[in-house]
Amino acid sequence: MRVVSPTACRPFAADRDGMTLGEGAAMLVLEPLDAAVARGAHIYAEVVGFGMSADAHHITQPRAEGAALAMTRALEDAAATVGVQRGEIVERIGYINAHGTGTPTNDATEAQAIHLTLGQRAAKVPVGATKGLTGHSIGAAGAIEAVATALALDAASLPHTANIGAVDPALHLDVIVDRPREPERGKDIALSNSLAFGGLNAVLAMKRHE
Repeated sequence: MRVVSPTACRPFAADRDGMTLGEGAAMLVLEPLDAAVARGAHIYAEVVGFGMSADAHHITQPRAEGAALAMTRALEDAAATVGVQRGEIVERIGYINAHGTGTPTNDATEAQAIHLTLGQRAAKVPVGATKGLTGHSIGAAGAIEAVATALALDAASLPHTANIGAVDPALHLDVIVDRPREPERGKDIALSNSLAFGGLNAVLAMKRHE
């Protein structure tokens, strides 16, 4: 496909030139909230929403509308779970763990999807892409990044995106660079985006457990 970087993965960077491959695995233990509380478990985060789409636009070229649909469905599911309107959930989003592969097309399309989903809030929500550190582990990437999102919520520390000199200004995103960032007070919802070949998109909405 000629999308592997000869240098390093730089998601959302102005000079991004491709992905790097990685290896790894992650596993999450899911259980009902009341059961976890009853046994005194350490709760890293609550999964409050899920959305997916399968637009079949192209086998390798992403489509912003398909990714936006998965994000929208995750937000709507989260609103129903938390018991608020979707607009309030949007206001509470404090972090997006982006799919962020570091390829010119994917990052631009994902940025467009974020804007389609969040509207005026899109440019104000901190965005990070951990593939700059881990590489793209293909089938394992979604689980690894869900773990990263849960850990970020639990630690109240949003990981920065590695290897970036300058963020691409055309994307109009608040990409976390240089160092981790503390989440803004009251912004307790995070999204973890996984956007795959063939327009198979899956998004988790996670909430910091108080």
